[in-house]
Amino acid sequence: EVQLVESGGGVLQAGGSLRLSCAASGFTFDDYVIGWFRQAPGKEREGVSCIFSSDGSTYYADSVKGRFNIFSDNAKNTVYLQMNSLKPEDTAVYYCAASGPVTIVTMGPEIVNPREYDYWGQGAQVTVSS
Repeated sequence: EVQLVESGGGVLQAGGSLRLSCAASGFTFDDYVIGWFRQAPGKEREGVSCIFSSDGSTYYADSVKGRFNIFSDNAKNTVYLQMNSLKPEDTAVYYCAASGPVTIVTMGPEIVNPREYDYWGQGAQVTVSS
């Protein structure tokens, strides 16, 4: 059974940092793209970042580039999203998701299209106050 379990959400002030974790099981971790998405109330789900741990390639949406960092621990089948310099507009439920299996990945805006992801975690709330 495929499972993705997020952890690390919380409430913090603007300018702070938070690290989200996504623990994956039930599939071959290296064969999948793992993405982070977020959804604020009344807004569509937005792709934030993703990683293909097989070759280490990553992608970041413009809204988080330079502030967020995605990385993986392949031994633990876990992907992390380090979020720095958080802003109130980063407030959302954050989801991790898996897409694959894949062998070659082209990192561009389409790689974080939610429709391309088959498996989703339950979400973690991140609230940033001003």
